[in-house]
Amino acid sequence: MKYIPEPFKIKTVEPIRMTTKEDREKAIKEAGYNTFLLKSVDVFIDLLTDSGTSAMSDAQWAAMQMGDEAYAGSKNFYDLEETVQNVYGYKYFVPTHQGRAAEHIMSKLLIKSGDFVPGNMYFTTTRLHQEMAGGTFVDVIVDEAHDPSNPHPFKGNVDMNKMQKLVDEVGADKIPYVSYETCVNMAGGQPISIANLKELRVFCDKYNIKIMLDNTRTIENAYFIQKREKGYANKSIKEIVKEICSYTDGCTCSAKKDGLVNIGGFLAMNDEDFYVDAKAQVVIFEGLHTYGGMSGRDMAALAQGIRESVENDDYIKYRVEQTNYLGELLTDAGVPHVVPHGGHAIFLDARRFLPHIDQEQFPAQALAAAIYVETGVRAMERGNVSAGRDPETGENRKPKLELVRLTIPRRVYTQSHMDYAAEGMINLYNNRDHIKGLKFVFEPKVLRFFQARFESL
Repeated sequence: MKYIPEPFKIKTVEPIRMTTKEDREKAIKEAGYNTFLLKSVDVFIDLLTDSGTSAMSDAQWAAMQMGDEAYAGSKNFYDLEETVQNVYGYKYFVPTHQGRAAEHIMSKLLIKSGDFVPGNMYFTTTRLHQEMAGGTFVDVIVDEAHDPSNPHPFKGNVDMNKMQKLVDEVGADKIPYVSYETCVNMAGGQPISIANLKELRVFCDKYNIKIMLDNTRTIENAYFIQKREKGYANKSIKEIVKEICSYTDGCTCSAKKDGLVNIGGFLAMNDEDFYVDAKAQVVIFEGLHTYGGMSGRDMAALAQGIRESVENDDYIKYRVEQTNYLGELLTDAGVPHVVPHGGHAIFLDARRFLPHIDQEQFPAQALAAAIYVETGVRAMERGNVSAGRDPETGENRKPKLELVRLTIPRRVYTQSHMDYAAEGMINLYNNRDHIKGLKFVFEPKVLRFFQARFESL
């Protein structure tokens, strides 16, 4: 098959429009060459993010009509709590308005000043919350993850030698938990293996260290395990998801991805004391512990979305293979990008795409802007701008991966949209020499990629 057909019918459509190249040149300049600052009405195909951009099902919209908007003890909370326990297997559940709220509460409760938090590559908001709590992030991902052309099937894995080295250097008592992400975003959506997680579990038990899962894309990761890891071909996605979670002590989750909703998240755990403390924090920062920043109808849609995401394997197969389809089109044309293809996005390799632009001139940011001007497709930077500055030296961190993310919203675009996007990337690659670097004209102190402004050099 050329591609997996959509396992759904389209009931409702939203018009989108193509603008002229002149319109887009004006729009990107007004946005300071930052695709986050573009107006959505000026975007033809929006591949900025898969966070909160999913299309909900008829069953989810129906569930929203049954929203119980009681301030305390909403029936939708109990339905969502039971769904999280059944699908992911954790004992305790605390709702939040989205994933970074769960990260904030977890970091505040588990990290002490001077602690070190190892993780399989940083994520922007995760690392910031760790630093704000007084911790230091330490990258312990396998070296293959930093090489966009390395074919390793599980580039999200933790390097156990790096873990041992960290314990030897700082002591296990300075490591509150391992931050373990499925389908590692900043590495190109690269999955972890069950074998690696089991090995990490044994290691952490030896040193009394928690494993806290970034559960945002665990369902996508389960599909890669089913396809690639020995012994899992005949296991269902639902079984694999529960097994992944069983080797961890808790999780944060941005439900705006796997959960197929536009808002929502949660913190889950097996430790009762952690649960009690987290409930107290959610009341301070989010709302009562039985809604956590979500309305009753939001919780109803999320519970249904989680169930839909694992009720059979057809949906996730289509979702990941649509991403792969876009990647294969670019592979055939020789456009440089991260391989193997991730689950939620294709990541263009801006270093190889634009070798004439120095990393201090933000090639990934420049490429994302150029893609918009050329095609009307909105992508996002995942490189020097996203990495931010070293808090001690003030210098740009300059990560090994300088990427542009083409993120596929769930159940939103058809394969013909992927054909159009790929054709535009290919044309741009073949005429890339005209693309110029950028410099800051406004640089926020934290999470600068959201609001920074640039001008062309």
